[in-house]
Amino acid sequence: MAHLLELPQKMQFDQQLWVRVTVVENLYRLFGSVGAFFEITAILTAIVLVFLVRRRGSTFYWTLGGAILLVLAFVSWIMFVAPMNAEFAKWLVNPVPADWMRYRDQWEYAHAVNAFIKIIGLSFLVISVLVETPKKKAIDSERE
Repeated sequence: MAHLLELPQKMQFDQQLWVRVTVVENLYRLFGSVGAFFEITAILTAIVLVFLVRRRGSTFYWTLGGAILLVLAFVSWIMFVAPMNAEFAKWLVNPVPADWMRYRDQWEYAHAVNAFIKIIGLSFLVISVLVETPKKKAIDSERE
């Protein structure tokens, strides 16, 4: 979400400011360690949850959809963001290429797309809980 919320402002940065903030100062340094831990944990938790609700009809399908979207966002990151991170590391010791905006655009927009995928995935997981909740309340009411 941080990348998505920063996108409008960062796309207005000139080359010197964007490269300094993103590459040289490495504003996102902890995203690769702390963020990666949370990302992998969220994916693994969602997969475990899919297994746990496998016999619960629509709850299972919403949970599966959410888990698939979290995995899809991670695969998208590997395909579109990680190569840019590797490219940016070269910029620390080599000149920034003339077409730097192409790299910036891929990095920024891939993060934005990933944020949307994750928002939808999280929404699916929330829906999976909500579709289960009314059934449980109805069963509890009938017992009283």
